[in-house]
Amino acid sequence: MFLSDMSGREPLYRKAYLYFSTPIQKDLVNRIKKDASVLPRIGALREMNLEYFSIDSQGFITEHDKALEELYGDDAENSRRFDRCLNVMATRIATVFASLKEFPFVRYKAAKLDGDSMTSFRELVPTKLAAAVWDQITTYKSSIHNFPQTETCELLIVDRSVDQIAPVIHEWTYDAMCHDLLNLEGNKYVHEVPSKSGGQPERKEVLLEDHDLVWLELRHTHIAEASERLHDKMANFVSKNKAAQLQQRDAGELSTRDIQKMVQALPQYNEQMEKLSLHVAIAGKINQIIRDTGLRELGQLEQDLVFGDAGTKEVINFLRKQEGTNENKLRLMMVYAAVYPEKFEGDKALKLMQLAKLSDSDMKAVKNMKLIEGSDSRKSSKGTFSLKFDSAKRKHASRKDRTGGEEETWALFRFYPMIEELVENLSKGELAKDEYYCMNSPSPPSHGTQGKTGASQSESVRSGQSNAQSMRSRRTANWAKSKSSDDGYSSDSVLRITPSELKKMGQRIFVFIIGGATRSELRACHKLTAKLRREVVLGTTGLDDPSQYITKLKSLSAKELSVDDIKI
Repeated sequence: MFLSDMSGREPLYRKAYLYFSTPIQKDLVNRIKKDASVLPRIGALREMNLEYFSIDSQGFITEHDKALEELYGDDAENSRRFDRCLNVMATRIATVFASLKEFPFVRYKAAKLDGDSMTSFRELVPTKLAAAVWDQITTYKSSIHNFPQTETCELLIVDRSVDQIAPVIHEWTYDAMCHDLLNLEGNKYVHEVPSKSGGQPERKEVLLEDHDLVWLELRHTHIAEASERLHDKMANFVSKNKAAQLQQRDAGELSTRDIQKMVQALPQYNEQMEKLSLHVAIAGKINQIIRDTGLRELGQLEQDLVFGDAGTKEVINFLRKQEGTNENKLRLMMVYAAVYPEKFEGDKALKLMQLAKLSDSDMKAVKNMKLIEGSDSRKSSKGTFSLKFDSAKRKHASRKDRTGGEEETWALFRFYPMIEELVENLSKGELAKDEYYCMNSPSPPSHGTQGKTGASQSESVRSGQSNAQSMRSRRTANWAKSKSSDDGYSSDSVLRITPSELKKMGQRIFVFIIGGATRSELRACHKLTAKLRREVVLGTTGLDDPSQYITKLKSLSAKELSVDDIKI
């Protein structure tokens, strides 16, 4: 098509600028070279290495919606789908570093090697992906102009086994609540607005994205705080906007000058009022759903389970009330299974299922958590499954409380995803060396240790004293705490960081989660960027809402779950 457009005496365009998202085959380049009439008409021809999809200023996806099924499902082992999915994923991750001209330390969650049990193919997925990414990135040293020759950043590759609670627990931020409780299509929200002609309300589509400054400011705040801020913004806006003030006065009192001021202020007034009214309506709808579904009680129980403040008694009492939707009860069971796996041994799983009135299909999601977790050193009897994820007796709390800041201000804001802890440990050089290995080490570390080279390299990057300089542009970043402007509407939700401050920041940290990430994990990356003074970028196969993740989890096992599967 390109040659037909540009060759001959009368080309379709005077100049052609070609940018390929994917490397182009040499034989195709040679075909272009052979056409002498086309060559002078080419203004640019570049390979951009853009095989990923940006979802946020600090987030990207490889768009592998079936990654869980293709890499962790019943029939994933030794399948062509497994290899194809892994290789395409590796290529797309690698192009992130090609386009940013960053050369990372490639760290990954290693499979457990205890000698007592076979390592499952599922446990090796992060290792295999890390190796494939490393193979791609090392070729860039010679194939990409000005690509760094020594490490400039960190990449940590993990899978969903590091945190099976984050995808299903109720997250109480404005962003997460919008996607969890409202019928959004991606970031598109459809709402009704009064008709200008006085007829039936009109349906209007809006995008809840970064260009909406109110959204940008409020998305990571607790829903209660977002509601408070919106109320204050609306009151502040009405008190300061001339059109709003004049509209409240009697029409007979308005002078010609008043009317002129109102007309001048109306376009801005209408636009800002519409935006604020939208978010006030959304927050009101979310709060109504929370009240109608008794979500606060459920949310409290979920967080108490995670932090060790509740147990079996509280779960049974909640289930006996038969309140809440089936999905909410299933999500509670999944949180419970992650914290108390031993409660799903014997006939306990069947009793819990009957008490919650969950279907066999729903219980499949709980059962398949085991496939994500990895191998079990104790083999269960034929036709059964055990949710006991490790042989050691687990303390019944999967998180430690973090004091200070917003967590203490708002109820139901204690929960944090495990990647927050992992990234902080990585930044401090304190990742467990027997659990996380580094591809950049001269030789693979022996079990329980990491080569000295890997440790010293980490120290160098962490302190920001590596001689290698990132080739990235020092762009203005979008992070830090929110700041409201005087008009009560437009908020620069981000404190702009000056170029001099950017130069003082440490090198980037990339985290890639196989099997999907959550909005709480994306929020943690923004939070850690401000805290660590290092830009933290989240990569994943897809950004999932709880219902989407549960559907994917059910797809891991093809056969239907029977009662015999649940009895241990």
